[in-house]
Amino acid sequence: MKKVLSTNQICEADQFTIDHEPIRSIDLMERASNAFVKAYCKQFSSSLSVKIFCGPGNNGGDGLSIARLLNKNNFDVQVYILQNDFAFSDDFILNEQKLKNKNKVPLHYITDSNFPPIQERDVIIDALWGIGLTRPLTGLAESLVKYINERKSTTVSVDIPSGMFADKPTTGTAIQADFTYTFELPKLGFFFAENYEYAGEWKVLRIGLDKSFISEISTSYFLIQEKDIKKILRPRRKFDHKGKFGHALIVAGSAGKIGAALLCSSACLKSGAGLVTAHIPRIGNNILQTGLPDAMITLDDHENIITKIPSVDNYTTIGIGSGIGIENLTQQAFINLLSRYRRPMVIDADAINILSLNKGWLEYVPKGSIFTPHPKEFERLFGKSLNSFERIKKQKDLSISHKIVIVLKGAYTSISTPEGLVFFNPTGNPGMAKGGSGDVLTGMITAFLSQGYTSEQAAIMGVYLHGLAGNVALKNKTDFNITASDQLLHIANAFKKILH
Repeated sequence: MKKVLSTNQICEADQFTIDHEPIRSIDLMERASNAFVKAYCKQFSSSLSVKIFCGPGNNGGDGLSIARLLNKNNFDVQVYILQNDFAFSDDFILNEQKLKNKNKVPLHYITDSNFPPIQERDVIIDALWGIGLTRPLTGLAESLVKYINERKSTTVSVDIPSGMFADKPTTGTAIQADFTYTFELPKLGFFFAENYEYAGEWKVLRIGLDKSFISEISTSYFLIQEKDIKKILRPRRKFDHKGKFGHALIVAGSAGKIGAALLCSSACLKSGAGLVTAHIPRIGNNILQTGLPDAMITLDDHENIITKIPSVDNYTTIGIGSGIGIENLTQQAFINLLSRYRRPMVIDADAINILSLNKGWLEYVPKGSIFTPHPKEFERLFGKSLNSFERIKKQKDLSISHKIVIVLKGAYTSISTPEGLVFFNPTGNPGMAKGGSGDVLTGMITAFLSQGYTSEQAAIMGVYLHGLAGNVALKNKTDFNITASDQLLHIANAFKKILH
């Protein structure tokens, strides 16, 4: 897992690298600038002119170094240095002198609000402030950032958009970058929706910070990587049989939402469960028997809703909630299930909504169970949050106190565990924001739980492979066209990408 460190921890990693590699801070800055320029040259043509805005600290020093290196790569570069009450850092001064010695890149100093003209074809590189900023921008600095944001040109930020906070809500004005090239490790704030307008699309660039220091430093936050899934996913052996991969029960569907049961059960089978039984209302019998002959079915006594769940003694795990509704009889069926079944289960959609109506029932949920809410369902069950930083803390605390795994769905789905760890998922795309996507995810996570993976492993693999299936589906479609059925069709391709 790639660690997500706090601002203070990243500064400590910088200093440890300087002290123990050893390397001068100016040379580490040069390494970071080279990484930035390499990524920049891959993305942007040298026919585009570059305007670099530098602040007085080391982020500005990065900008000066980047200017020199881009000039060396035949880019047309102009540098604008903001002069204010802050003193220039030592490394800023060294890079300023290097640039002056080359005498090839024009340096301009901004002392008032007579800002330089910016054309639509210019690329702005924002090197005003880095992660060391602790308070909102004011005065000339704020005016400059607002001016840049009002232009129609493309903006690329160095490490973090100026004015944005990595570890807390951004309260003032910040650069609205189209792209952010961040150094060594992602910043926590990049994973939250309210910061997308600042960070835009972000990319992590390795700059050689000390690996041993990073491996030993403690954090609660991690970014899932493909290699992590490769390590968890167990290969199958020649004499394995269906009995080794569990028997999953999917409790899903109601009149008008039998498709949810079909999607969920199909995803469970396609993700490796040995046996799958779907418990559905009678109205869904023909649909599932025809649409999914691979699954077994038990029928509820009621025609349209779930009212009674039969014996669950023989099931390895249960996935419940997709399309079941919140009728009183369905609520009673759910609490009856919770009183009988003590193994971890997957609780989704209407099962979460039922718990929201009966919050005292949370104490009956088996330890290690996996909740898969979207933000509104999370809010209904656990209450509102002022911002994503508050919500992620609440999510983590609830996983610890209730001993459950919470999969909070979104662009970077966050998975919290009873041990207080949080994993962010990088796969997936906006095309997956469709009805039925959650049903597929529930089926996949249930499948992994059924196969004997831990709750943490089941959630991580289910979320990652679900997003990967959506990404494969996107190759021949657009964000507008992907459906849950498309995700279902590409589960096998997602597995192939991991296994080969």
